[in-house]
Amino acid sequence: MAYQQLPVDPESLWDQLLSRQPAQVQAAFASLAPEEQHAVLVHLYRMADEAGWHPEQRLSARAALQALSKDLPSSY
Repeated sequence: MAYQQLPVDPESLWDQLLSRQPAQVQAAFASLAPEEQHAVLVHLYRMADEAGWHPEQRLSARAALQALSKDLPSSY
């Protein structure tokens, strides 16, 4: 899978990833290098599953994972 490397500030990137807008989530994720994608996925799973996150953050993380689910390898 090819990715487009875009200079994006972290806050803007996370705003897109947690936007609950599938197309926006997918575009932000696709702009990352594979190792960055992996780090984002690990963090989203932590946000979705671990205690201590705000309920809205957890919902946004779950929405992002749902938006990305068809593009994830089965190892996630």
